[in-house]
This record gives sequence, C-alpha cells and structure tokens, in this order.
Amino acid sequence: MTVDIYWRIHMEGDQPSLRRRVRSRGGFAPGGTAPGTRDGRDDGYSHADYMAEVARAAEDGGFTGGLLPNFPHTDDPWAAAATLARETTSYRFMVAFQPGFLHPVQAARMTATLQRATGGRIVYNVISGGGGPAQLWWGDKVDHDDRYARTSEFLDVLKGVWQGGHTHRGRFYQVENAGLPEELAGQPFPEIFFSGSSPAAIDAAGRHADYYLSWLEPFEALEEKFDAVRAHSATPPRFAVRVDLLARESEEEAWAEIEAGWRARPRESEAGEGDSVGVRRSRAFLAGAGDDPRALEVAPHVWGGFSQLRDGPAFGLVGDYHQVADRLDRLLDLGVDALILAGIPHLEEARRVGRHVLPLLKGRS
Repeated sequence: MTVDIYWRIHMEGDQPSLRRRVRSRGGFAPGGTAPGTRDGRDDGYSHADYMAEVARAAEDGGFTGGLLPNFPHTDDPWAAAATLARETTSYRFMVAFQPGFLHPVQAARMTATLQRATGGRIVYNVISGGGGPAQLWWGDKVDHDDRYARTSEFLDVLKGVWQGGHTHRGRFYQVENAGLPEELAGQPFPEIFFSGSSPAAIDAAGRHADYYLSWLEPFEALEEKFDAVRAHSATPPRFAVRVDLLARESEEEAWAEIEAGWRARPRESEAGEGDSVGVRRSRAFLAGAGDDPRALEVAPHVWGGFSQLRDGPAFGLVGDYHQVADRLDRLLDLGVDALILAGIPHLEEARRVGRHVLPLLKGRS
C-alpha cells in the first residue's frame, strides 16, 4: 500500500533539543533568538529561512509533505504555505486552521489560489479548537459540541462553493449562489485531515474526513477509536496518526536523551486548561505514573512524557532505528494510511528520520 508520511514544520520557533525547552531557533515567542544572530547581531537569516530549510530537508528525506500547525503564538499557516511552496517542488503543505475564524467562501478562494499556484499541493488539517484560554484568544466563546457543528456546516458550504452556484441558509452561514471565479474553478479539492476525539468530533469526521487524524495513543485505544469512527461513517475515512519520534543508533542512546530532558524539564505546565477530549484521554492513560520517566512507557517504545519536554501531544516513540520503524509498521498494520511525524529539533531530526527510519518501514510501498 502507499503511505503518505508528513513531517511537522515548526511554526512557533524550534527548540535546540529536548533538554532545552526554549524556542531559540526562530519564532517570535518571548525569549526567542533569531536563528541568524551572530555575536549579538542579526545576520539576515530569518525564521522563514529556517522553516524553508526544514521543508527542503524533509522533501529530500522522502517525506510527502509537512504539517503547518496553527496556534496563537505561530505564524499564519496559509501565508507560510505560500512562502514555502516556492522553496520545494513536490512537497505538500497541510494547512491547519479553525473554520470558525474564516468564512467558507473566502477559504475556498484562498485554497483554489494556492492550488493553482502550487500545482495542487495543499492539504487541510481541520481543527475545531480545544477550548480554554487559547480559544478565547481568538475571541471564540462557542462551546465544545457547537464548534464541531460549525465545522461541519463550514465544510458543507466550502464544498458547495467549490462546485459553484451554491446557496446555503444554515445556523452559522448564509450564502447565495456562491462559487469560485472561472479562473480558479476546477482545481483539485484538498484532502481533509480531521482531528478530534469526542463523540461530536467523531460524528463530524464521519461526514467529512478523508483521513481521521489522531494523536498517538496506546495501540489498543487507537483501534477502539478507529472502530468508533467507522461506526459513524457511511463511507469510513482512512486513518492518520501524529507521532513524535526519538530514534537513535542504540536504544540506550535514545533513553539517555529522554532522561536528560526529563531532568531539565520545567516542573509546572505552561498550558492553560481547555475542553479537549484528546488531552483528557492522554492524561488518563498516564495517571499514577509518578516521576519516573520509564514509568511513562505504556507499551514497548511507546512513551507518554513528550508533552513535558515540549509543547504538544504526550505520546511518541523512543528506541533505536529498527525499534521505532517496527512500531510505525505496527501502526500501519492497524489500518493507518498516513503518518505525521515530528522530532526536536525539526531540521536535524527530519534528516535523521529520513535517512535512518523511513527506509526501514516494511509497510510503505
């Protein structure tokens, strides 16, 4: 089978390692230093230049494309995709966005423009938001289940606009005879990667997703989640999993890096509370693990402590190159058709994983 493997493009600035939780490579978060600072002076090498270097390294390493995440503290992924597309040739850009902050008619026009400019290299990562302070940053007070209802209606309208002559009078959107201009009509509609672990999210994914995207969890829990999505889908989507990797020549070297990061980690979480079911699920798997990093290994090479060493999901894979490739192959055996991989720092790890892990995958044609 053909498996699409994406590499996450940092949008928030990059850490130099899991042992130093500071964004010292680009970004514009407080405390960051421009990548091109030398002797206290900026040498003109910008954050955009660094993102382009990561994208080129991932493309050279055999990745299908890259996820461009979207948070209050990141660059805009739509604009970044337009910039980075000129630095690559076949690399796809998975634009993460929340439908609540963009009208579907404008989203259709923006997407068709990018599809025409890039030769059809835009992919959607549709997210509905995790609630809490981050959601309020956007000025969004819509509650959890209504956010997914809004997302579903947004996609109905966007697809209708793409086909042309679309009229819609719904709860969140009203359009009259909306369509793309002739010059933009006929572009390929992007594949939709749809995230969310709640019943409302799974119901919406069953209607719209080409790929249902989940964070990595213990494999048995992933199987149960995939079964729930299939049960809510007239035409079941394919499945994708977002996975952090720490792969080294030896298992001992990989765990030594984890343990060094664990000793240097901040003792208090920087994240605000929201209503994300996915976050609550991750915490439930790790309840009672204590302060021993090895106690967070919930299955061989499946480790749940990454969220304490960098922002993002808890689970990832740790081991030597063959062990990590074997775990990825196990995901493919579960029915996963696409992977979104990541590692810190993004540049060096893209090269490492492309060189040493991807060639070992047996399930990738």
